[in-house]
Order: sequence, then structure tokens, then C-alpha cells
Amino acid sequence: MVEAASAAPAPVVDPLTQTFCANGAVAVVTVVSKQTVRPDGASAVGDVKLSVSDMPMLSCHYIQKGLFFPPPGVPIASLVSSLVCALSRALAVFPALAGRLVTLDDDRIVIRCDDDAAVEFYHAVAPTLSLDEFLVPNADVPTRLTKNLFPMDRTVSYEGHRRPLTSFQLTVLGDGAVFVGFIANHAVVDGTSFWHFFNTWAGLCRGTPVQPPDLRRNFFGDSAAVIRFPGGTGPAVTFDADAPLRERVLHFSVATIRELKAKANQWTRSDKFAEAIGKHVHEAKVQGGCGEISSFQSLCAHIWRAVTRSRRQLAPDATTTFRMAVNCRHRLRPAISPLYFGNAIQSVATTATVAELASNDLRWAAARLNATVVAHEDGAIRRAAAEWEAAPRCFPLGNPDGAALTMGSSPRFPMYDGNDFGWGRPLAVRSGRANKFDGKMSAFPSQAGDGSVDVEFCLSPDTMARLLGDHEFLQYVSHAP
Repeated sequence: MVEAASAAPAPVVDPLTQTFCANGAVAVVTVVSKQTVRPDGASAVGDVKLSVSDMPMLSCHYIQKGLFFPPPGVPIASLVSSLVCALSRALAVFPALAGRLVTLDDDRIVIRCDDDAAVEFYHAVAPTLSLDEFLVPNADVPTRLTKNLFPMDRTVSYEGHRRPLTSFQLTVLGDGAVFVGFIANHAVVDGTSFWHFFNTWAGLCRGTPVQPPDLRRNFFGDSAAVIRFPGGTGPAVTFDADAPLRERVLHFSVATIRELKAKANQWTRSDKFAEAIGKHVHEAKVQGGCGEISSFQSLCAHIWRAVTRSRRQLAPDATTTFRMAVNCRHRLRPAISPLYFGNAIQSVATTATVAELASNDLRWAAARLNATVVAHEDGAIRRAAAEWEAAPRCFPLGNPDGAALTMGSSPRFPMYDGNDFGWGRPLAVRSGRANKFDGKMSAFPSQAGDGSVDVEFCLSPDTMARLLGDHEFLQYVSHAP
């Protein structure tokens, strides 16, 4: 069901979308219509309780991800109609995404899926902008432009009590290319569920079969723990969202990643390295790991060492932390469905001093990351959940000591595969300003689909400048095809 809530005859201009280019010209992303979209059919789901993995995300921004596409080759009015109709049908499959957050009398927070369920769909145009202005080789991401591709910029997830849990924006550029942006409450979905919905929406546009989500909420769903927010004001983000940052997407080819993996796994029991790290590897094997360091762990180790080198203000004895989100769906015993809808992630941290990273090689850092990830199985997941239940709190996202890195997203997410809306494979993925701070990284599969990886780096300007002058780091960075 679709309501043309703001389908105005004249453009609805949002003054926040105006940006000034270097040459003084005004580049404008203008919202020309806003529609209220309801699920195609009533929901029988009722209230969906937030789990112990959902509630910590209430202080995070909404997730903002989207895809650039080539010109669709159809009239824009037909394109909008197709996207909106498929969206309505997709919401009937994922009713929670059209709901609202409600705090009950006992302070439990639920997603209410009732007759008022709805989302917002924006149609915007940017006639003075082209794809080349967003995807500039060997340059920073033009965040002054990309931020305008997403509504609900920097909305905190707790605001889902008053705001839609999801919003969508189609932006048509002057050269005919389009951007499809999806904004989702982080207390409702993690990356796996986010891209499951995106794939479903695109698939419905193409007429492909739907894989319904698992809505049973069986990830510690019986917990009685709650977070209380006196006065109903809710939490704020736990980092300075206005701190200066540079953002750049760097490409790591499949050949480069294989080389890093080979280096990370190239050691013998006679090495001094083996003596130092053997205990970590042994523990990983005991807990079910194969001992081999993965391609992604090898790449993360390379990034951890390089960024730490570039942070020259850090003392040698300072502790640096590398955090990454771990998907718990297949790690629990019994495992939960890979189509589980909601947050089924936990953050795992690996630490080392600056001096340790500097004095040891890639193998040492990669083995530490590997040991941390392999050890995070059923028992560790349940212990982390129990610790949270004993002291409920929002997740402290950020980098308070200036020595942390956080890797988000995943090169395994189906960002390109499955997201053809009927007019071609996506050209590039980009994100908004949500949840970005010095040291925040996001890993994306590359558009080529060959196993290469794009990493979005968000760093302080000084650190980014030094990283881009680090030849040891840059020898593994490739030009995207």
C-alpha cells in the first residue's frame, strides 16, 4: 500500500541538501516527492522484542548504505512505481522494518507491527551531479555529496520510538545514473539482515523467489534484561560525530590478499615467532579452529599495523585495540538460522601494544586476530551475553583513547550479487555519515566479484595523510578495475 504523502507538483527542496562545489557552483540534491509506503497486507507478527544483541545498538546511528547503478533506461516515473510496489511487498515479508519502537510499562522495548506500520520513500534528483563526481579514483570520498544521498542523517536508533525504522531514497543524477539508499535502525537489524532485505527488495523487482527471514527471535530472546532510559530521552552516540575525518575507499586485489594470507601463514615450529604465538594457535585449534589464518584476518592485520604506524602520537607502551563484529548465527550450539532476523553479532577485541605491533611482523598480528575470532564460539558468546545481562548498557562505539580500530561490515555480504533491480548489476557501494569516527573501517566485496575487497577508511586527517605515504602499506593497495 502506498500513500503519496508529499508528491508535490513542485519540487520539495530541503535546504540541508544544498552543497557548494569548489568552483563556487551550487550542487543540489532536491527531494521531489516523499511517499508513505505500507506493507502489502496486514501483519500477524504483533510485538517483536529486542534481544540482548539488539538493545546495545540503541545508541548507534541508523545504518546507511546504498548502491550506485547505471542509467535504468526506463522512464523515472515507471522506475519509482516499480521500486515502491516491490518495497511494499518486501515489507510484508519483513514486517518489523515498517514498525515502531515502543517501551512497555516494564521497560522492555519492542518493535510494534500494527496497522500504523509504514516507511518513507524519497525520490530525489541531482541534475548538476554525475557519477564521476562521486566515484573519483585515488581521492577521498566526497562526503559533502554522499551525505545527501540518505535521509535521516545521523539519527540515533532509539529515535525509532518517534521515527520510521527504515527509510529509502532514490536519487537520479544528471548523467542518468541512480543511487538507491537504504537506511535502517541498527537496533532492529545487523548487516546480515540489512542485506537480506536489500536482496529481497531487488529480487521482487526482478520477479525472483523470496527467502523469508526467520522471525523467531531465538537469539537469547527469553532474557529479562532491559536498559532503562529515565525520562524517555534515550541515549546519545558515544563518540564525537563532528570530529574532522577523511574518508577513502582503498582496493585490495585478490592477488594481493592471497599474498598477505601466504605471508601470515608462513611459519614453522622452529621459528621464534612460533614460540611466541604457539599458545594462541593451540588454543584456537582446541576450540575447533583449523589454525589457518584467513584471507580477511591477514588483510586486517596489515591494516592494523599500518594505521598504528601512522598514529605517531601513540607511545610505544600504549595499548592498541582491533575490534570486529562476529556473526554468531553459525557459532551458537545449536546454531540459529542464517536467515535469523535482527542483530546476532558480538564485538570481539584483540589487543597489543604499539611496540609489539612494530617489532613483530604480519604473521604475529594476524595470528592474534585469528586466535580471538576462532575462540569466540558458543561458550564465549553465552558468557558475553550473561555479562551484558548482569550490567545492561549501550555499546560504547568509538575511539576514546585514539588507539583503536573497528572493522565493520563484511566482504561476505551480498552487496552486488542479488541486488540487481532489473536494470543491471550495481556499480559501487557507498555509505552515509553514520557511526563514523577515527579508526572506523568497513569492508565491502569488490564490484568485480572475484574475491577482491574494498575497505572504507575513516581516519583523522593527519593519520590518513601518513597512511597514504606509507610505502609498506601501499604496496598491497591496488587500483580497482
